[in-house]
Amino acid sequence: MKIAILAPIAWRTPPESYGPWEQVASTLTEALVSRGHEVCLFASGNSITSAKLDAVCALPYETDKTSDPKVLECLHISNLMEKAGNFDIIHNHFDFLPLTYSRLISTPIITTIHGFSSPKIIPVYKKYNATAAYISISNANRHEELTYLDTIYHGVNPSHFTFQSIKENYLLYFGRIHPEKGLDKAIAIAKKANLPLKIAGLIQDQDYFNSKIKPNIDGNFIQYLGNLGKNERDLILGSAKALLHPISFEEPFGLSVLEAMMCGTPVIAFCRGSMPELIADGVSGFLVHTIQEAVDAVKKLELLSPIQCRWHAETNFNMENMISSYEEAYKNVLLNFQN
Repeated sequence: MKIAILAPIAWRTPPESYGPWEQVASTLTEALVSRGHEVCLFASGNSITSAKLDAVCALPYETDKTSDPKVLECLHISNLMEKAGNFDIIHNHFDFLPLTYSRLISTPIITTIHGFSSPKIIPVYKKYNATAAYISISNANRHEELTYLDTIYHGVNPSHFTFQSIKENYLLYFGRIHPEKGLDKAIAIAKKANLPLKIAGLIQDQDYFNSKIKPNIDGNFIQYLGNLGKNERDLILGSAKALLHPISFEEPFGLSVLEAMMCGTPVIAFCRGSMPELIADGVSGFLVHTIQEAVDAVKKLELLSPIQCRWHAETNFNMENMISSYEEAYKNVLLNFQN
């Protein structure tokens, strides 16, 4: 098949550190190329891929702060849509905006909905519901007013994550630093459990960081390591006793949860959103509801096996399974489109 992958342009594809949507687009692109498909990746100009790269901006807008994100987004999406006839199918990882072109071109579009940033974007998805093909990334992230072709969980390449059976004496928070992700709760859990906490992630809410997080950072018991790259991520995920994920919103997926389990590291997460779909409670981590339950779960970490964590991740979130599911989805869309 001739496939166009439309990635976001906030960050490089694949991202150097943060950028979950870009990471999924990259994983999918590289695997499709390896399976013999003719793939063109529409992404920022500094992206790295074995597919053909088509870019209208040299750098992502989060890297080039002199750029106007809306202008780059318009140029980026329209660039693909004007070339739509060159492809059998377009795979959209760019949220709702590309859907507004879908009735103006003859090439079918399949859209992976990575999450709903606001209820205000739902009307766009509803408008194209009858003619679009939507993929949810978890059953928990489905909207009741939309129709979905399938739920396809994210997969990662196991070879990119080093399994570590011997853990160091620290807990880990790994993710964007925003109130809904619960870093303040992770700090409270670590303090109550009397275990050091290492923090890694992109600061998305500076006021929250300054008021709720920074006063707790002492460089020893509570450490902030910055927004880490892939190699550093692999080491710190694999060495931790557990990843803390005390979210206060309905998490659509959570790549860091999968990546931790792939390294053999269990996850202690608040039981919201997709967490029950990702974590096998008592096998690859613990699902909890309160800070105290999380502290109690820390005391039970010795009951979990790093090998079982890795096995759970490889079995349920294998990259090859993800690619096969998307290939089947493409075939279904093309068949329905032709009919």
